[in-house]
Amino acid sequence: MSLDANSALPQASAPAPQVWTSGQDPAPSSEALWQRWQDLKRAQPGLRARDAAEQLAVSEAELLACHPGSRRLSEDWGALITDLRAVGPVMALTRNHAAVIEKIGPFEEVSLYPEHGMGQVVGEAVDLRLFLRHWKSGFALSEPTDSGTASGTDSGTRESLQFFDGNGTAVHKVYRVKATEATAWEALVARHLWLEAPALQLAPAQAAAAERPDVEIDIDGLRAAWEAMHNTHDFFGLLRRFQVGRRQALRLVGDDLARRAAPRSYQTLLERVREQGLPVMLFVGSPGCIQIHSGPIQKRLVTVGPWYNILDPDFNLHLRMEAIAESWLVRKPTDQGVVTSLECYDAAGALLLQCFGLRKGGESESPQWRALLDEITYPEQA
Repeated sequence: MSLDANSALPQASAPAPQVWTSGQDPAPSSEALWQRWQDLKRAQPGLRARDAAEQLAVSEAELLACHPGSRRLSEDWGALITDLRAVGPVMALTRNHAAVIEKIGPFEEVSLYPEHGMGQVVGEAVDLRLFLRHWKSGFALSEPTDSGTASGTDSGTRESLQFFDGNGTAVHKVYRVKATEATAWEALVARHLWLEAPALQLAPAQAAAAERPDVEIDIDGLRAAWEAMHNTHDFFGLLRRFQVGRRQALRLVGDDLARRAAPRSYQTLLERVREQGLPVMLFVGSPGCIQIHSGPIQKRLVTVGPWYNILDPDFNLHLRMEAIAESWLVRKPTDQGVVTSLECYDAAGALLLQCFGLRKGGESESPQWRALLDEITYPEQA
């Protein structure tokens, strides 16, 4: 199994959605919530569902549940993901509260590991690491759009499959595009509908565990184990072994293995990567999925409001720059040499995004990539 355990799941640090449990006041009716959502969209055109949910003090899954165009999906996630291979190109989207990655292409090789509640999709365009034990509800959604056929249909609607964790946070979304095979998409949706689904049940979001005090960490042991790693997949196990938080480990292990960089190093890095034509790997994670872009940055790098955007053909990535509280240059030893990355964190310590130089198979890291990271993250810039 080649799941990238190095990419620990980010813990969302945006305000937790309000969920409805026994002992609370009754949840708003679907009709009332739908009306409040429509009123909010009229007041704030273009408002995304995630942001609307936060303003309405509900989860995004609750918004989907009240949508007249939504239908619940059965919970055999592995079968649904496998069946997506038949529909051709789609747009796959994964996000956290500050980073969004979108890739257009087919679902190609699907591997499932039910004993671990995990899976992966590997392909040239769509590359996902799936933590299916966190997938708790899903919806097929058809909604009006002004973009007509650009959204994938000829009827002025946008169609998607949207998946959520146990407290209603989106873990992954799949959108129909113009090149999607219509008959196969419609058959997939029909096959996976949950016709007599119970009411949506959500659990309160769990607060992230507090870090142990630094004085309780075996720093010498942590450093020795870090230096003895054989591949990047060893990293998450190392964190568990020493009961240390991810960002805490970066602080404690020593500047030769992890050092602070300027929060906006990511923007500088992308600009230089595009100039030099260096291929990269960009990781964005939700509570149930990590999505990866592998390749060069080809076209536009654009700032729109608080968002810094990659706008390439069939690939977009949006990062809310003001959410980056810390950036780190991280070095991990492997049997093929040191692997160097830039990692971006929010103020609560949630991992927002990772940047690696592209490596294939057993290749060593590009010296050009390593030199570029050293140059743009020199400590005096932090």
